Amino acid sequence: MLINETVAVALQSIRANKLRASLTMLGIVIGVGAVITMVALGSGAQKAVNDRIAALGANTFTVFPGQQFRGGVAQTTRVNLTTKDYEAVRDHAREIKAVVPELQSSLQVQYGNKNVNTDIVGTTANYPEVNNFTVTAGKFFSSGDDESRQRFAVLGADVPDQMESNGAAMIGQTLLIRGIPFEIVGVLSRKGSQGFSNPDDDIYIPLATAQYRVFGTDRIRSMSIQVADGIPIERGMVDLERVLRAEHKIRPGEDNDFRIRNPQDILATQQEATQVFTMLLASIAAVSLLVGGIGIMNIMLVSVTERTREIGVRKALGATRGNIMLQFLIEALTLCLLGGILGILLGTGAAILLAKVAHWNTLISPTAIIVAFGFSAFIGLFFGLWPARRAASLDPIVALRYE
Repeated sequence: MLINETVAVALQSIRANKLRASLTMLGIVIGVGAVITMVALGSGAQKAVNDRIAALGANTFTVFPGQQFRGGVAQTTRVNLTTKDYEAVRDHAREIKAVVPELQSSLQVQYGNKNVNTDIVGTTANYPEVNNFTVTAGKFFSSGDDESRQRFAVLGADVPDQMESNGAAMIGQTLLIRGIPFEIVGVLSRKGSQGFSNPDDDIYIPLATAQYRVFGTDRIRSMSIQVADGIPIERGMVDLERVLRAEHKIRPGEDNDFRIRNPQDILATQQEATQVFTMLLASIAAVSLLVGGIGIMNIMLVSVTERTREIGVRKALGATRGNIMLQFLIEALTLCLLGGILGILLGTGAAILLAKVAHWNTLISPTAIIVAFGFSAFIGLFFGLWPARRAASLDPIVALRYE
């Protein structure tokens, strides 16, 4: 029997049993679709973490206020960081390139007939550089603006939408912060959520303006620290710790009353967890592929039993053992490949739907598509081999007598 004739007979057998073939493929369709969707979810989450790591800026870490410790026991009194701490670090730290303090408070903001409650951040002119921002419209305020306590405001990327306005059109306009008029001078690029905060929702004003004209306090929420070029971030942390311990008059052996956090370490841990999560999801989804393969083997064994007499007739007419085996392998492989193609369409569509409707981070991986499709072909060959061998080994005389 010629190869093209063998293929035609195999495909004819599938067409003759369309419902059974469709149900047989269903396991493969669901398995391949599940693998692609799960990997897309995991890859999307991992990409989001990578984007956040890249958005942090190079060699940066953050300092927060802590608690006073006595005898290793935390006291209820919270120790605040102040602008004097910022000035001490700026003037005396040797391994640090830049320091960015942040005074923050949630205040009422009015623009035209719109009123929103959002975070106002008092900071310095080097905020965009250290935190890896760009100004998409207008400009950021300068050090001179800070020293002269100018009433300038720079908007986060999402603030114009909250005001139902266009960012570029708002440049030069006036908004009221706590009833105080501020001129809008710039709009920052989009950064995305950073844990529990979203800098895109914030409005930025000069540090001295915030301290003396708006907040009336010198207490800062945090300091972003950028280590000097070529200096390991750990050395920068030690240098900052030295300066702040001296400023706070902390004795040797006593615990720090401030907290140092390296966001990149936290995100790197999150990245590892996301990778494990992705592999776990893909492994669970791959189980359905194995179940689908077992289903194909089961149906093919039933097919061999149903077509025993047909096999005997073909062998009597000259079909070889290899022809019979190839026919059943082609049937199994065709079912798996068709199921793989439909599964790819299902998985890709599900990933796109989740991204658009549920707003989940998804990233369709070509590698996952190729691996899932190749694995479906392997399933067809592996689980189709036993039924094919069984069909090929039938004795033609016994097969002709089978009813």
